[in-house]
Amino acid sequence: MKNNFRVLLLCALLGISAAAGAKNFRWASQGDAATLDPHSQNETFNNSINELVYEGLTTRGKKMEIIPLLATSWANTAPTKWTFNLRRGVKFHDGSAFTADDVVFSFNRARESGVTFKTYSNQAGIARKIDDYTVEFTTPVPNPVMPDTVASIYIMSRAWCEKNNVLKPQDFKNKEETYAVRHAMGTGAYKLTIWDQGVKILHQKNPDWWGLKEGLYEGNVDTLEYRPVANAATRMAALKSGQVDFVLDPPVQDVPRLREDKDLKVWEGSENRIIFLGFDQGRNELLYSDVKGKNPFKDRRVRLALYQAIDISAIKTQVMRGLSVPTGIALQDPKIGGVPDSLDLRYPYDPAKSKQLLAEAGYPNGFGFTLTCPNDRYINDEKICVAVSAMWARIGLNVKVETMPKSQYFPRAEKHDVSAYMLGWGGGSSDAIFVLKPVMHSRDDKGSGAANYGDAKNEELDALIDKLEGEMNRDERQKMINRAVKLMQDDVYVIPLHRQVIPWVSRKGVSVVHRSGNTLNPIWVKVP
Repeated sequence: MKNNFRVLLLCALLGISAAAGAKNFRWASQGDAATLDPHSQNETFNNSINELVYEGLTTRGKKMEIIPLLATSWANTAPTKWTFNLRRGVKFHDGSAFTADDVVFSFNRARESGVTFKTYSNQAGIARKIDDYTVEFTTPVPNPVMPDTVASIYIMSRAWCEKNNVLKPQDFKNKEETYAVRHAMGTGAYKLTIWDQGVKILHQKNPDWWGLKEGLYEGNVDTLEYRPVANAATRMAALKSGQVDFVLDPPVQDVPRLREDKDLKVWEGSENRIIFLGFDQGRNELLYSDVKGKNPFKDRRVRLALYQAIDISAIKTQVMRGLSVPTGIALQDPKIGGVPDSLDLRYPYDPAKSKQLLAEAGYPNGFGFTLTCPNDRYINDEKICVAVSAMWARIGLNVKVETMPKSQYFPRAEKHDVSAYMLGWGGGSSDAIFVLKPVMHSRDDKGSGAANYGDAKNEELDALIDKLEGEMNRDERQKMINRAVKLMQDDVYVIPLHRQVIPWVSRKGVSVVHRSGNTLNPIWVKVP
């Protein structure tokens, strides 16, 4: 009797259904969600948690192709007009009907975001309700990737936001607390049950999800239990002991051994994401540096010196254990994006040349500065930054590495309170505009450069990005993208490092769909 009571108590504590036959999927990774407001923080893992509850007009399928979601079809009816036909019969989790009013409201709300959701909403243009199930968008320029663009904006209930006083997105970088930060109510396949930050996130399958009738729910899980576990050894011990079914980010050094474990399965593939280093090129005096009265990173020779001091082969073999694809192109995946291999060239590793460049720039004895990095966002992010700082030390630079959880890192970066920093970008579309506009363009009040944390600016690059954004001719557009790549390389705009190879690992018998976006979609998950 005592044992039965303990089982029931455990189920109650975890929010797990005690119903016979219910399937619970338990998974873990190193970091937690930062906010449940779907328009306040554009970070892939955070988006993947919000995507359980919220849906966009379009989404990505098993092969990362764009497929209909809350929109059933769309058409480019004029150079700057797109019409989206909405899915009928969809209900929010509170039972209210989804209509065009919610779409118009959500795109307007996202336009007030402090991060790149503002960029995407502006690219989508002004939404206008035609009728309850038709929305027309008028874009500022022709948009050749409109179905991609609208996939980035999650749809919220206008009535729910009005009721709970969350008409605007949370100001994440200033740690604003609103109702939408810890509560979620969308149209998606799962309903939020519990978010105990730093401990667990629980979701239950939505029995009224429209996708059930459409046969989209191919998995068999009824409840989801996510556990943030910062320590890699602890995550893997939990998997091996059966406490969790799946780990999103196993330690790269363990992957060869995990492949040989008969009780586990490793899922592998390259991620559609560029990892790079950026620098404060905006301030006249560099923060967190021993250089006073000027900013060394404004000098291309200094940026090139830092680039050529990085032994990218050593990072691949020693830090990433082979699970990276070094690149000279600061885009998500240039091969998919159409950039020719001939442009994928890195400046050669040459510490002697780096010292020469520093001397020419007026720093023969080097200088000191701080490199700020996350420690729970990218694969071996902290280890990469430590390794790079050691390489820079060999050319006379005194680099302090400052690392922190992503929940602290991104607010810092979004305030541009960094001198040098690590950033990864990608996960969704491989089209270049989704890096060029929000990350490489200089900042403006329409969301361009919202993730340009170093305030880098190249007027020729800005003009080119603005032009290619509205170019509908595919061949001409590709030429512009290639030119943008060359401009960034010549200017040493940022230092590209690599694209991650992303291993996942599960218990034997667990089935998942591994995608280059590095997000897990539980509607395809099956557990024994």
